[in-house]
Amino acid sequence: MIPSQMLKGILEGCILKIISEKETYGYEISQQLQKYGFSDIAEGTIYPLLLRLEKNQFITAQYRQSSLGPKRKYFSITSKGKQDLEAFWASWQQLQTAVNQLFNNGVETNAQPNQVVKSK
Repeated sequence: MIPSQMLKGILEGCILKIISEKETYGYEISQQLQKYGFSDIAEGTIYPLLLRLEKNQFITAQYRQSSLGPKRKYFSITSKGKQDLEAFWASWQQLQTAVNQLFNNGVETNAQPNQVVKSK
């Protein structure tokens, strides 16, 4: 079953994925999201999500000195966060399959969004 607030969950899942790759901090997460094409995600959006992930015990945080300025809050994924990331990935694949089938008249494909646009 696809969660009703999938859009909000997508960003949380993507942040969890970035944190699962390595211990990191908010600004670096923002940079990584931009690198992967999330160009309009403000840091003001990311930090409340980080707090929610921390509150739900999906990540832990630790302040560390930075050579470039004030202390930074570094985030690490927990085992509960890894389980949530796996659940997110399964939901995402289910949503992607459903949307692809919708745009391809019920035919299951691995079409990417730009392929759908090109066929019009």
